[in-house]
Amino acid sequence: MDSDDDMHDANDLESLEDDFYSGGTGIGSEEEDDYDDDDDDDDDEDYGFVDNDSDDIMEIAANRYQKNYTILNEASIQQCQEDDITRVSTVLSIPRVASCILLRHYNWSVNKVHDEWFADEENARKTVGLLEKLIEIPKEKELVCGICFDTYPREKMNAAACGHPFCHVCWRGYIGTSISDGPGCLMLRCPDPSCDAAIGQDMISLLATHDDAEKYSKYLIRSYIENNRKTKWCPAPGCEFAVDFVLGSGNFDVCCNCSHTFCWNCTEEAHRPVDCGTVAKWILKNSAESENMNWILANSKPCPKCKRPIEKNQGCMHITCTPPCKYEFCWLCLGAWSDHGERTGGFYACNRYEAARQEGVYDETERRREMAKNSLERYTHYYERWATNQSSRQKALADLHSMQTEKLEKLSEKQSQPESQLKFIIEAWSQIVECRRVLKWTYAYGYYLPDHEHAKRQFFEYLQGEAESGLERLHQCVEKELQIYFDAANSVQDFNDFRTKLAGLTSVTRNYFENLVRALEMGLKDVGPVNNQATSSKTLSSKNLGSRGGKSGKSKM
Repeated sequence: MDSDDDMHDANDLESLEDDFYSGGTGIGSEEEDDYDDDDDDDDDEDYGFVDNDSDDIMEIAANRYQKNYTILNEASIQQCQEDDITRVSTVLSIPRVASCILLRHYNWSVNKVHDEWFADEENARKTVGLLEKLIEIPKEKELVCGICFDTYPREKMNAAACGHPFCHVCWRGYIGTSISDGPGCLMLRCPDPSCDAAIGQDMISLLATHDDAEKYSKYLIRSYIENNRKTKWCPAPGCEFAVDFVLGSGNFDVCCNCSHTFCWNCTEEAHRPVDCGTVAKWILKNSAESENMNWILANSKPCPKCKRPIEKNQGCMHITCTPPCKYEFCWLCLGAWSDHGERTGGFYACNRYEAARQEGVYDETERRREMAKNSLERYTHYYERWATNQSSRQKALADLHSMQTEKLEKLSEKQSQPESQLKFIIEAWSQIVECRRVLKWTYAYGYYLPDHEHAKRQFFEYLQGEAESGLERLHQCVEKELQIYFDAANSVQDFNDFRTKLAGLTSVTRNYFENLVRALEMGLKDVGPVNNQATSSKTLSSKNLGSRGGKSGKSKM
């Protein structure tokens, strides 16, 4: 691929995109004619990205997308939990154990705890099982355990804040059974049936076995994430990171430290710019039996006798149903084959069917079959492209990992360049991975875009086509042209030219996909009756630009 010609093509398309979004005049204006003349005169012009090194591009990308979430590991989860407990304990002037009990009950919402406590402290205490005054165990030498009813010395008895005494063995069994039952142990109350006093973590640490105490601690950490509105676990299998999300920030895409990207709102894989409802419908459609039924309806007919669907796999119209039915009939008119012969057209035609069709007998059946066939073909069109981009993204992820772990070092040695100067390659692969994800979901968006909204569909397909074209140029450049520099050492100038070209294509492709994402998130509101004609002319002109650039931008394999 020739770098100068390719970049002219990219600049043409980018100029077209800028013109559209700025509300400029239509293609064919005087300014554009001047631009085209300048383009012809400056065939040797470079990309225009010479002054931008890879670090600048990465910095621009970082500023463009500000993270609205924080990734938490186990240590940071515990720290956040401890901080919230300390805040409540300090503000309400209560022990940390009581603070933890309150937070657990109100789903770790500090504000909710404060609101409930200051609105009605007595009711809040009663709700969670916090007694205002500690009741001590009776000061007697021996006490009767309330569970096993055996008598024990006072030092072998223990009680919660309510003062109901139980022996250490019964406490250990009661706590262990509760912990074995699951996270419900976090709401543990006094064993006395008439008492609602809460059992805090201090009692668990004091009386439970080491293993049970460890399980309780894990349940407590899990509850902090699972019961908290602004935190969730990463849904990737085996991942132990959690995400603290800034609610109301708009963008739901999250990229975990394990490299898994997902949507905060629905926890499916990241699908921006498509909304969660569309994703849910698409996933359900891909897994539902409805498409199987559509295929059966479009490609088979029911046996007139047993009604089982039959697929025609030979040219002959003589059909014999499978055992035990074995009914013989005509594929066209579904009549008994014994009634057919030369007068009905024999094996290759059916005059009876043609006559009945002219009379309208088969109109409804044919209409239903044709609708099913069209629906299946339309779904297949979008699904194949959705699945293809998914597989391309997986391949790009593998290539990115390979580049980061082994190939970048080899390239650094081959071209005598420090790895810090090769970040533009990682940036390009990362951009490809992200763009493949976006492009994949645009096909789900296109499937559900109403057919009667012709202007929106035309605008959508134009933006999608421009973005896809830019992505293919970038993908080919980093996948095939880069290989040259692994095979042999090149001059510094050649490699710098390649750096400029790849960085330029990365930037242009990013711009295309930002325009596409922005338009889809706005519901293609830029399209209306006033600018339908402008959109059409833009599309046509884009095709002309593409064909003009295609002559000079063919890949050199």
